[in-house]
Amino acid sequence: MGAATLYQLARAGASVVGIDRFAPPHDQGSSHGDTRITRLAVGEGAAYIPFVRRSHVIWRELEAESGEALFEQCGVLVMTSSEAPARHHGSEDFTGNTIELARRYGIDHEILHASQIKARFPQFGPIRDDAIGYFEPEGGFVRPEKCIAAQLDAARNLGAAVITGETVSSIESEGGVVRIKTGERTIMANKAIVCAGMWSANLLGEPFSALLKVCRQKLFWFKLEEPSIFPQLSPTFILSHGPLETDICYGFPPIPGEGSMKIATEQYTALDSIDTLDRTVSDEEVAQMYQSHLAGNFAGVTPELVKAAVCTYTVTPDYGFIIDDHPAFANVTVVSACSGHGFKHSAGIGEAVAQRTLTGRSDVDLSAFSLSRFGAR
Repeated sequence: MGAATLYQLARAGASVVGIDRFAPPHDQGSSHGDTRITRLAVGEGAAYIPFVRRSHVIWRELEAESGEALFEQCGVLVMTSSEAPARHHGSEDFTGNTIELARRYGIDHEILHASQIKARFPQFGPIRDDAIGYFEPEGGFVRPEKCIAAQLDAARNLGAAVITGETVSSIESEGGVVRIKTGERTIMANKAIVCAGMWSANLLGEPFSALLKVCRQKLFWFKLEEPSIFPQLSPTFILSHGPLETDICYGFPPIPGEGSMKIATEQYTALDSIDTLDRTVSDEEVAQMYQSHLAGNFAGVTPELVKAAVCTYTVTPDYGFIIDDHPAFANVTVVSACSGHGFKHSAGIGEAVAQRTLTGRSDVDLSAFSLSRFGAR
């Protein structure tokens, strides 16, 4: 969110500075792991659809400008393979809600039954005979590290300053001026936008420290059998294979030359402290992932781990975003807490937040992401 907003502000001609405690793109927060799913019919709700539409356009613009491949339009397959629909990101029937939104907003899609899924995508051969799938050809995945780098490079080329390796220790607002302090300097600004992810609660105080929880996530890349049964054009996927929120996994087609499939789940147990985040994945966690989600649901994937990674989700009580003014600090906007489904929206959100910051309004309605829904204003 920070890289996207910085780029869009610089693109609009603003005098802007970006600050990061690390040197993005990096693997210390939420926006890494090689690939992130993108889809137009966002089962979390209609308010997100305009962001994805704009993001797809912006990714293509950035590709033309940077020469980097950022957006792979391989399609996305959302499936339910269980007796009952699964709850996901606050939706009681995630696949059903995705289908309904696609129909309502004219998003190109197909409804696939189990036999059709198995015939087109044999890696899902073990799914139940009553499974149902939603296939969206305009979906796919974006490459987060490359997207962040492309936006930061473009922002620098447009005159933005980027300060890395410095941690913001405090934000103060008085007399219409915002004062941002790091261990190295103090920056005075007319406005500040905070996109601090897992560090937001500690930096921003109430009500954010009460609303946000940080949850550890694990990403796995399992080796494929040879010869691979994966079709050349395989989609990204979200698979609900049981009635519980823990009975969901998501993943990506094999990247050429890697011989593995990336797959992950979502965990919502809050960390005791972000300073104690375990960034290693244990053998027990690898075995549990394979037995709980791959075995019996996928063909052509072995239990052998190629690599693993850890990231974090910063989650709100309703799994939605927060895009709003800080209630205690004038001229400070908070743009973060994306509950694990933010990256696909980030380019469009950066554009909307830049518009709101510079003109007081944005082309996309942001009211669904207000703090008022938590009674916090």
